[in-house]
Amino acid sequence: MKNLKIYLTISALTISCIFGGCGKEAVSDEEASESAPVEKLTLVNAKSEVKTQIESLAQKYAQETGISVEVIGIEAGANVQATIKGYYLSDQMPDIICCEAADFSNWDGLLIDLSDQDWANRTDAEFVDSTFGTLGFPYTTEAIGLAYNADILSKCGVDPASITGPDSMRSAFEKIDAKKDELGLKAVIGYFTEAENLGWSAGNHIFGAYLDSGLDRSDTTYIDTFNDNGKLDESRFMDFANMIGLFNQYSDPELLTTGAYADQVSNFSAGKYAFITQGSWIGATMTGDNSSEYASAGNFKVGMVPYAFQDGMDTILTSSPSWWAVPKEGQVEAAKAFLQWCSESDAQKILVEEAGFVSPFTDCTFVASDPFAPVIAEYIAAGKTSSWHWMNMPAGLGQRGLSFAFQKFAAGEVDANGFMNEIKSIATEWFKTL
Repeated sequence: MKNLKIYLTISALTISCIFGGCGKEAVSDEEASESAPVEKLTLVNAKSEVKTQIESLAQKYAQETGISVEVIGIEAGANVQATIKGYYLSDQMPDIICCEAADFSNWDGLLIDLSDQDWANRTDAEFVDSTFGTLGFPYTTEAIGLAYNADILSKCGVDPASITGPDSMRSAFEKIDAKKDELGLKAVIGYFTEAENLGWSAGNHIFGAYLDSGLDRSDTTYIDTFNDNGKLDESRFMDFANMIGLFNQYSDPELLTTGAYADQVSNFSAGKYAFITQGSWIGATMTGDNSSEYASAGNFKVGMVPYAFQDGMDTILTSSPSWWAVPKEGQVEAAKAFLQWCSESDAQKILVEEAGFVSPFTDCTFVASDPFAPVIAEYIAAGKTSSWHWMNMPAGLGQRGLSFAFQKFAAGEVDANGFMNEIKSIATEWFKTL
């Protein structure tokens, strides 16, 4: 909790400085218009797994328009908003920034309303603020679920469609574990809980399964309860905690509490884990940086089952993971033009076919070669998706707060009940600082 309090103090001071006078004043849309030809735009990319592809996007735009795009990459696990605030305070605000849902509140009144843009009529995945309008440009749709190696499940006699609740999930894990040595597996599941650099995984995405698994997309029951000072539905949460306990039991003991994201994804790509607790975004890494490992493992088919910690849960979680937004003080018209171009054919070809994104635009004709693209499409077509309401938690709470409870549970410092109490304690303290 000491580190948590230090982080909260620093964050509070930073935000106070930005909006209390240390930063720059917001300017009107008219004042934001460029008076001179634009030669270069700056764009924040918070998705390090597609660094190369976003740079290709920038190069293509430069070729077509003569306007260069400098891509500011932020590595996985880094504090994206703190990095952007640093640029803001040093008078180097990028022309296009990246925000998750809760992050938009950091920039109230400082972002351009994009509702009049053509692309906004061709998607329902834009980020809309009830006060400030359409602030976020969606560039992909991603999914969260329990991803699997279909080849391994087949060899172990496990039908993924049979995993519909806690008992069937445990049975599948036991069957695979029995053949682990025969198949050369390091573990049944690649589930890592290192909180300092990988906290976004457990604290946001996996905790999000507690908030949304099995619910209609519009159902906000559990996020509303949680945002009431960290309250939990204890019965539902204990079922969730039992699933996390199963992950602890069958994960890679060498890396459970210390492993990095790269280790987790490379081991899954190499066929060393049957399951992995990462979302569809890892497809780009499997076919990109880890393509040799993936090829050596047979370029196996992947799939995704729901985090079914209660019987009958049959949804995966899908959403735009984050959005690009345009600050008022930047090169607004040039930034708008770039985003419009990103919604069109040349850019969509790169984003879909090279980055492996699932396009949020209704008129996109490209199909991703990403191994998870057909998985997401199938769930969406069947209407079996829930939303990502973890993004409505206070900024930073999951990554830099709740994640430490997951790590303690994995380390054996608390049991399932203690895990629940840790979550409640961290959340309650966090809400007190808001």
